[in-house]
Amino acid sequence: MTAQTPPAPSFRDPQLPFVKRIDDLVARLTLDERIAILHQFVPAVERLGIAAFRTGQEALHGVAWMGPATVFPQAVGLGATWNDNLVRRVGEAVSKEVRAMRARDERVGLNVWAPTVNLLRHPLWGRNEEGYSEDPQLTSAIATAYTRGLRGDHPTYWRTAPVLKHWLAHNNETNRDTTSSSVRPRVLHEYDLRAFREAVQAGSVAGVMPAYNLVNGRPNHVSPYLREHLRRWTDQELLVCSDAGAPSNLVDSEHYFDTHEEATAAAVRAGVDSFTDHGTDSSTIVARIKDALVKGLLTEEDIDQAVRRQLSVRFRLGEFDPRLDPHAATRDFDTPAHRALAQETAEQAVVLLKNDGLLPLADDVRVAAVGLLADECKLDWYSGTLIHRSTPLEGLYERFGADRVEFAEGVDRVRLKTSTGAYLRVPVADADDEVRGAEGALDPALLQGRTDLPPLTADEHGSELALIDWGEGLLTFRAPDGRYLSVADDGYVRASADQPGGWVVQETFRLEPHGSGHLLKHVGTGGYVSVAADGVKVAEDQREVFELEVVESGEDAVTRAAAGADVVLVFAGNDPHLNGRETEDRTTLRLPDHQERLLRAARAANPRTALVLVSAYPYAVDPTELPAVLWTAHGGQAAGTALARVLSGDVSPAGRLPQTWYADDADLPDLLDYDVIGSRQTYLYFEGTPLFPFGHGLSYASFAYGDLAARVGDGRVAVSFTVTNTSTRAADEVAQVYTRAVDPSVPRPRRELVAHRRVHLAPGASAELAFEVPLSALEFWDVAHGRWRLEPGPYEILVGASSEDIRLRTTIEPPGEPAGPRPVRERGLEAADFDEQRDTLIVDRTKVSGDSVAPAEDRTGELLFRRCDFGDGVTGVTAQLAGEGTLEVLLDGGDPPAVLTLAAPTGPYDYTTVDAAFTASGVHDVRLRLRGPLRLAHVGFSG
Repeated sequence: MTAQTPPAPSFRDPQLPFVKRIDDLVARLTLDERIAILHQFVPAVERLGIAAFRTGQEALHGVAWMGPATVFPQAVGLGATWNDNLVRRVGEAVSKEVRAMRARDERVGLNVWAPTVNLLRHPLWGRNEEGYSEDPQLTSAIATAYTRGLRGDHPTYWRTAPVLKHWLAHNNETNRDTTSSSVRPRVLHEYDLRAFREAVQAGSVAGVMPAYNLVNGRPNHVSPYLREHLRRWTDQELLVCSDAGAPSNLVDSEHYFDTHEEATAAAVRAGVDSFTDHGTDSSTIVARIKDALVKGLLTEEDIDQAVRRQLSVRFRLGEFDPRLDPHAATRDFDTPAHRALAQETAEQAVVLLKNDGLLPLADDVRVAAVGLLADECKLDWYSGTLIHRSTPLEGLYERFGADRVEFAEGVDRVRLKTSTGAYLRVPVADADDEVRGAEGALDPALLQGRTDLPPLTADEHGSELALIDWGEGLLTFRAPDGRYLSVADDGYVRASADQPGGWVVQETFRLEPHGSGHLLKHVGTGGYVSVAADGVKVAEDQREVFELEVVESGEDAVTRAAAGADVVLVFAGNDPHLNGRETEDRTTLRLPDHQERLLRAARAANPRTALVLVSAYPYAVDPTELPAVLWTAHGGQAAGTALARVLSGDVSPAGRLPQTWYADDADLPDLLDYDVIGSRQTYLYFEGTPLFPFGHGLSYASFAYGDLAARVGDGRVAVSFTVTNTSTRAADEVAQVYTRAVDPSVPRPRRELVAHRRVHLAPGASAELAFEVPLSALEFWDVAHGRWRLEPGPYEILVGASSEDIRLRTTIEPPGEPAGPRPVRERGLEAADFDEQRDTLIVDRTKVSGDSVAPAEDRTGELLFRRCDFGDGVTGVTAQLAGEGTLEVLLDGGDPPAVLTLAAPTGPYDYTTVDAAFTASGVHDVRLRLRGPLRLAHVGFSG
């Protein structure tokens, strides 16, 4: 007899639902195998034929960190397109390249960490380039579109599994792992959660990544919001991946827990399923989990729950059904369609901020292209390696002809003279084939980080260097052949970098005055440049004093180029690795002084000067004397071609600003002030005059709006209107729909985006646009009753081309729920549910859940609760307090306050109930004053 082949295990049976297959697989795994799954790098289980797996593949605007790939515009540029359908196509292209690259390299992961949906609340945030918008509706719409493209359309199997970053209220790099974002309930529900919620509810998100920061005193990696909000938005299993190193931060930098076992257990119980910590070495995390199990801090059920969530993603990715996976054979990589899409996206991301008739450029124009960004195609930390490259200068050459374009970069040409009279010299690189491009020229990209290249030396002639000033004293130097000076691990200075970059940038320097000369400090190491017999290097104990000789100033070069041109285009902006990036916030909205000087020089030489900003974030510039201003984010591989087509009029610009551009630093709140309502942040609440408003963007065409109709019914508002192209040029228009509560009882947005659509219209053509706006879009979070509420009264429907360019308006009166007073006699007052506050912070009530309120350091904090109903009367007040200090409870305009004092100091989580006499009846506003290092959780009333 022939032995029968044993049946395949149930987890291999595609006829069974995923949940049963996962149960079967979990039951077959040993405890050690299950624990190992909780680290980012999951080992193979060879006895079951299960491959290794890792969470995490960066794919913010193309496949990153894995070599050449199609590079699309930065995320803020995708937001500037205001085009959901386009962004979905970008997501599809990126996910196809992920699959194609994985077929060649198994290190490429299918669990992609993208997109970033943190709101661009504050324009000085160093990672502004990674988000889509300051507005939650636009952010969620673009994020949903991108994740749908990443996921694919198959009902069962996903092309990639997107993870949203970074949960939650993360908008500063300064001390990002130790600062706490104080987020009151209205801001939490109406602003920060909303950007995540709508994308998750759309069904194309596999999970989230918690942010490094704390929210209301509690680290995001042990946030109860993962359980209380995120996982209630969907029936689908959601994977929570930690940010890199964040689990260890819970002890090492945040000191929130005493031991790593406690911290790891708390993170697992809060809902973290995958630990990105200690790189590829899982042993430390595994040991912590095992110790936590032994100590009873975790149970096997806790482990299994996290394992199931991870396996759910792997099953959806088709790992266990390779013959059924419709995406397994995907090989679309750097296709003509992807290249065309990169260009189309870059074109749609360009925003025309001002135009007094200078643009578009005539075909026979003579152009001066000047500035630091004129011949650059900059990448950022989350870019892939360029396969194709187009700078603005190259795009202008291609469009107008090289003979009609004059170029001046505007950098200072300098020589560095040593104390002995010698000059720094860049030796000729070894011309072996390994560092040559296709046509035999030295390829700087192939030289990056090479230590076999000769270091700089010093001789009587030296080399002329390009000194690029990026502002605030941060400098880079470029050799005559285009290579940047860089410092390798051995400390020697070489011309070996294609561009500044890396987690620690090794290509930046500062000149520090010293006697009659300068010291040259290397920023990456903190050492100083010295000259030795074996070459130029960075040392701690030796410092060369240099004399800076300027051969030609950048302003002179710009003046010369501008004087002979019909039109001058000044390309200004930032390098995404410098002065504003991950780990480093900006300090100002202003352009760097050197770039301001170049702009003034160009304008003085030729009044027909346009400013073209290529940047990852907004600037405060004075456009008064400039006939035209454009902005685009760093546009990826096709940035230059796209800009040239817009400048020439081949494409009419239709990008729109995804965030407010402020006129001055004084318009900005503190970077760490997350209360967008109280401090009047973003276009939603800002009461000043912006430089350029949210949603702003001009066109070469003109459009008329008409026929607005709005009808309330069936839980939504049906809004329709027409848009007509009244020009002779085909172009896109971005129609925007806002709402405004006319007479709200609480502070509400000045106007709030509820719908948008980008449409293409031929000359004279009209389109009727129709939107279904749910009435929930008009609700606000009622802190008095702890729920969403639609307030009765009139609401305006505003339609136009920006948040400030409103063309049509009408008023509706949907059915609402009247406000009732706070039932404080029955429920008391939760401290964090205030209506207004001054000098307070929300802090953690316990390490697991709940909020309290504390006064800001060395200040007296005050909370206001409006319309508190005491019924027939109360005679006493109680408060749950921790720490030390006093609480004063008073009615507006009433008797002297009741004072509650802690008799003895307690720990921050050791609450004591303190009482005092207090008389009130009817409805009153209540003020609470907190003095000293006090924590207030709850106030109750009795009698």
